[in-house]
Amino acid sequence: MQIALLAPLPPEQNGIADYAGHLKQALEDLGVRVRTPLLGVGNDPQAACQRVAEADWQGINLVHAEIGGGRLAEFHALRTLRQRFPHLPLTATIHDPERLVWRRAKLPWPLSLASSLRSPLPEIATVLADPLCLHEERQLARQMTRLITLTKAGNQSLQARMGLQQAQMAVIPHGNLPIAPWPLPPLRPLKLLYFGFIYRGKGIEDLLEALAQLFVDKPALRARVRLTLAGGSEPEMAFGPSGSYLEQLRQRIRELGLTDLIGWHLDLPAGDIPHVIQAHHVMVLPYRESSKLKLLGKLRGTSGALSWATACGRGVITSDARSFAEEVSHGNGEIYPQGDVPALKAVLTRLCEQPQMAQNWADQAALLGRERVWSQTAERFQQLFQQACEVR
Repeated sequence: MQIALLAPLPPEQNGIADYAGHLKQALEDLGVRVRTPLLGVGNDPQAACQRVAEADWQGINLVHAEIGGGRLAEFHALRTLRQRFPHLPLTATIHDPERLVWRRAKLPWPLSLASSLRSPLPEIATVLADPLCLHEERQLARQMTRLITLTKAGNQSLQARMGLQQAQMAVIPHGNLPIAPWPLPPLRPLKLLYFGFIYRGKGIEDLLEALAQLFVDKPALRARVRLTLAGGSEPEMAFGPSGSYLEQLRQRIRELGLTDLIGWHLDLPAGDIPHVIQAHHVMVLPYRESSKLKLLGKLRGTSGALSWATACGRGVITSDARSFAEEVSHGNGEIYPQGDVPALKAVLTRLCEQPQMAQNWADQAALLGRERVWSQTAERFQQLFQQACEVR
């Protein structure tokens, strides 16, 4: 079988590129030939459509795309392919259900005039143009052979919002690298880890506030807890109109009196990720859903960082944003209501008072991780691709 993969790929620094890179390698290990016709295009919809027109599609059995993260190139490439090849099997992993891309590449006139104006006029224009965007998403989704989500919750929300047939849908959980198990460090001090891209909207401030309140309520715990902030700083998102987010975080840490308890691992090389995660007891992902996105729909994706925790055999404390509740329903962690700092503090308090919880979560995470290694995940994709080819 020969497929075309439409996706960002390393060295691009984002979670979908990492995912696509691992999937490509795992499929090739199974003997699937994988071509990447959009390589080098970046996130340019016009260039992606031009590449579709120029590429040689002879011998391609199926086209698979990775869609999400605000990227539009793959979406427009699929639309062009469907117009050019009505019977070519098209599949895609949708990383941010219940929508495909959530926004148009360009606002229609006269709403486009608001793009250069001051906030909130561009945001209002986006909401006003959303019915058109949603129509275009539904149009493509209904023409796809198969759409894959990483969770059941994401699958159900995508199917309902796009108006899809059950036969078009599939769930394949996020693949994991085969990481050798490593025992937990000694339970004192308790080592917490935030891991992922560090930018606004990840709820990191909630975690800092919860820790500060925990130490006010129980000063004795201050000597028994440490937090590491690790991951990519992603300058284009970490620096905005309000200045450096990293510096704002450091300032807030100083204000809360937490400087001596917090370590940093910025722009962590991929080879160091397992070691850093396994040097900690529990990963904490305090995500908050975007208030702007709530106007357009429900975000029911998951997280590459959460997948890393599973692969490394470590439990997680997460908010109930996205589809995290489903991902932490295997006894591998605990959920709290997003944005609820007292609730997060309560979970951290229980963990400090019952550190054996970390071991129980780690044991369940290790079991789940073995079920989701990329080799087995790629086999599920290969089977889905073969079925999709038979449908067409």
